[in-house]
Amino acid sequence: MPNKRRVNYGVDAPGVIRNLLIAGAVTIIISFVFPVVKMGSVSIDISWLFWTGAYLSLSGFLMLGYSLFGKFKHRDRMLNLINWSGDEQVLDIGTGKGLLMIGAGKKLTTGKSIGIDIWNEEDLSGNNIENALKNAELEGVKDKIEIKNENAMAMSFADNSFDVILTNLCLHNIYNKEDRNTACKEISRVLKKTGVGIISDFRHVKEYKRDFDQLGLQTTLLSANYFSTFPPLRILVIKKL
Repeated sequence: MPNKRRVNYGVDAPGVIRNLLIAGAVTIIISFVFPVVKMGSVSIDISWLFWTGAYLSLSGFLMLGYSLFGKFKHRDRMLNLINWSGDEQVLDIGTGKGLLMIGAGKKLTTGKSIGIDIWNEEDLSGNNIENALKNAELEGVKDKIEIKNENAMAMSFADNSFDVILTNLCLHNIYNKEDRNTACKEISRVLKKTGVGIISDFRHVKEYKRDFDQLGLQTTLLSANYFSTFPPLRILVIKKL
């Protein structure tokens, strides 16, 4: 892999990680500095806040660990669910800095991997097209990828365009249930017959499954990955028959 040391896929939810680590540290300090709070004649033991702070800090470190290490194993788990032939048309929804799009691109010979996003900075550090293109060039797949500004709820692609659709930690950022359902309909629309979709998230996954079931797709919900992802991510495999 050329210039591997310069490839940077960013930190997921950097603001959340920062807030967890700060809140955890402050809570631990308070539990040591003010273990007992007096209110009049009443003394209240708050030393137990240490465990709250420890939980918050651990959550922040586990999320950071996923961003730095775990998401690469999770990407491979997702990509290994596909029987690649090399000529696939691939769509990565919420591509960010291109982790899945580029990973899929490495599986291709004559196919193409397209990544779409609306580039919310709070979702990923350095989240922009320029960084995704830089990573693709460094990884040696620039000629196999394409990046577009697209919203998952209103994609411009024709019906039955893609053999493979990938998305990780994206759909939960659509906060309205009806809009998430619209995104699922769009995924179903642009997926080819006999095509496969791999959808990974930590929230609403059973909801996605119900939506795709109602759309007539075959769905398989895999167990959560507790060892390399935090929060633990589940994978939904969909097939358009």
